[in-house]
Amino acid sequence: MADEPLVLGIETSCDETGVGIVRGTTLLADAVASSVDTHARFGGVVPEIASRAHLEAMVPTIERALKDAGVSARDLEGIAVTAGPGLAGALLVGVSAAKAYAYALNKPLYGVNHLASHICVDQLEHGPLPEPTMALLVSGGHSSLLLAPDITSDVRPLGATIDDAAGEAFDKIARVLDLGFPGGPVIDRLAREGDPEAIAFPRGLTGSRDPAYDFSFSGLKTSVARWIEAKRAAGEEVPVRDVAASFQEAVVDVLTRKAVRACKDEGVDHLMIGGGVAANSRLRALAQERCERAGIRLRVPRPGLCTDNGAMVAALGAEMVARNRPASDWELSADSSLPVTDPHVPGAQHDHGHTHDHDHVHEISKDNLYS
Repeated sequence: MADEPLVLGIETSCDETGVGIVRGTTLLADAVASSVDTHARFGGVVPEIASRAHLEAMVPTIERALKDAGVSARDLEGIAVTAGPGLAGALLVGVSAAKAYAYALNKPLYGVNHLASHICVDQLEHGPLPEPTMALLVSGGHSSLLLAPDITSDVRPLGATIDDAAGEAFDKIARVLDLGFPGGPVIDRLAREGDPEAIAFPRGLTGSRDPAYDFSFSGLKTSVARWIEAKRAAGEEVPVRDVAASFQEAVVDVLTRKAVRACKDEGVDHLMIGGGVAANSRLRALAQERCERAGIRLRVPRPGLCTDNGAMVAALGAEMVARNRPASDWELSADSSLPVTDPHVPGAQHDHGHTHDHDHVHEISKDNLYS
């Protein structure tokens, strides 16, 4: 294991300040500072607040990760950071911090893709990814089916949401039911006590002429909201647990059905599920049931690795180092709409064969930063 790359990863795409440290495919530290409680009173993430929270949490979270891993910053062989997609301001905090640490430590910098990182994190729990990997990524911002022949250089989108992502729909229905934010965990909990067949909510884009791998949850969200409004208008009590269970079943039914179909169509005998919604207990159970029937092996990281975290960024960074992928240059910037087809951002210096001159920064500053 000592020969495997030791990499620190920084994740700041939304409201979680995540710092992870891995050695190869072994997780050494996973430190997270969340600002979700601050956003809860607004009913969603406020970008400016998220950026400020990242700024305040960054150095303490990095120091905690190094302590948990039992390593020195100078031992690191690379610094990886989410370059996109995500909230622009939040991403900039992470990218700026990563550049500062990489420069001060004289370590290579790797700007990586948030979605590709969600796939790569599974290596920390279940070992190296099969090639190709079929991945279903479901979160507050993304619902995607991806085929990854090489997680460091070749990720192909098969399908994506055309409107609301699955996690976004969970949050909106939770708001209609006055359940607070974030909505996913509380709906999951209440649904366990409800009847998933109580209400026949629609399954979007499942017709014979609809795109095979795309998702749409806007119509479902509207249908559920109108059903609740009709109950309230009639003066009737809303059966919250049955609504939660029926809504959740509609979401996970579509997700798993399309994912299994993609595996069959592409001849892939396994499925990886990642992203925050992958922590949903019903999604896990139904995916397992349908994969077993189809002869497909299911890989889902533990819930703590499904939500945004630095470990997933470090995992992809370590894979970049292991496969000798080019590092990013010092002009790396955040890209809020970075396409998943770009697993990492190598930078211009590697296209032109030159490196940047850093003489304008006093060398003594490096010595003062770390002992």
